[in-house]
Amino acid sequence: MKQVEIYTTRFCGFCVAAKRLLAKKHVSYSEIDVGMQPKKRAEMMARANGGRSVPQIFIGGRHIGGCDELYELERSGRLNDLLAA
Repeated sequence: MKQVEIYTTRFCGFCVAAKRLLAKKHVSYSEIDVGMQPKKRAEMMARANGGRSVPQIFIGGRHIGGCDELYELERSGRLNDLLAA
């Protein structure tokens, strides 16, 4: 399975929803809390082509967007393929 990284903040409902979907699919992920690590927000924005909102999700180093995009990948049946090693 490809590495999944998710940039979050502590009280973000969309972050919780994205992590819930990943957990439901038994996908492990690295979480970077940009609220607790402000320098990581600049890193996130650079990697996400200026994306400022959280979550910002990366699968195998590829930026897929936020919570809405993650759920759209799941609905369309493309998430499993994207996660496959």
